[in-house]
Amino acid sequence: MPGGKLVAVDLEVADGLLRDVRVSGDFFLEPDEALDLINAALEGLPAGLDAKDFAARVRAALPADTVMLGVSAEAVGIAVRRALAHASDWRDHDWRLVHAEPQDPALHMALDQVLAGEVGAGRRPPTLRVWEWAGPSVIIGSFQSLRNEVDAEQAERHGVTVVRRISGGGAMFVEPGNTITYSLYAPDSLVAGMSFAESYAFLDDWVLGALGDLGIKAWYQPLNDIASTNGKIAGAAQKRLAAGAVLHHVTMAYDIDATKMTQVLRIGREKISDRGIASAQKRVDPLRSQTGLPRGQIIDRMIEHFRARYGLTDDLLSEAELRAAEKLAAEKFTDPSWTARVP
Repeated sequence: MPGGKLVAVDLEVADGLLRDVRVSGDFFLEPDEALDLINAALEGLPAGLDAKDFAARVRAALPADTVMLGVSAEAVGIAVRRALAHASDWRDHDWRLVHAEPQDPALHMALDQVLAGEVGAGRRPPTLRVWEWAGPSVIIGSFQSLRNEVDAEQAERHGVTVVRRISGGGAMFVEPGNTITYSLYAPDSLVAGMSFAESYAFLDDWVLGALGDLGIKAWYQPLNDIASTNGKIAGAAQKRLAAGAVLHHVTMAYDIDATKMTQVLRIGREKISDRGIASAQKRVDPLRSQTGLPRGQIIDRMIEHFRARYGLTDDLLSEAELRAAEKLAAEKFTDPSWTARVP
């Protein structure tokens, strides 16, 4: 359970019904009898119910004075759904790390699509890729209007390349040295039984642990933000591919040029004022000011946290992957018909 404890469930399915249900974990639950009530509430339920239905049955079976710490009815429902979907866990996979030299924004977009497809096809192990940027960019979501999000004249004046990614969500303003971006490419079994909203919290949980190691108290803020007491630290986006993979990528603010950002992004013309710039700075909480650490050191600490938690082997892009991404960047991600597919 993100931010909580382990919730596990063992069960059988007979004639489409749950049998021999046993919930366990390192959570805290009072009174002791509540665990028996949870198991009894799940016993005999149809296996086709969704996580919310299972959670509702658990919630209805518990007395009002039940104390649940590190566990919830919703977490039990998700655990049941994941058991039924034969979901995998982080440590079931041989995670690889790709941290290459700076690359153009369009190539980053293409690598996301190519590497997610390779993982889905089983030709690449699940991978954490840390991005390095060759130039400033605005990355707009798959469904955003280009002209509503970006001031083309200001983008050209500042040398900012505009690209469109394959995932949804909002526009991100990035500059080399001021941004930390990473992608996770995983088989869809890792998020099996989870809704999009549930999987955001699940896939971002390790980042909260890494930030905690850096002395930053951060939390997941639905639907797709990571925040601290001073404001937003990062924004995430996700796409599940038909090939059987999930792409989850996150952009974190190490530092921010709020003046340039508010000129390039159409956050609202009123936000170009001094008051608006101050508002943008307050809304985004850079890691540099919170940690006092160099960007590279923060990235190293994040990687080591992931490695200690799930295992991680250093890796490189294959020649075939890089060629496929370069071809896709040329044919799709630098093509105006894609970038302006929502004008």
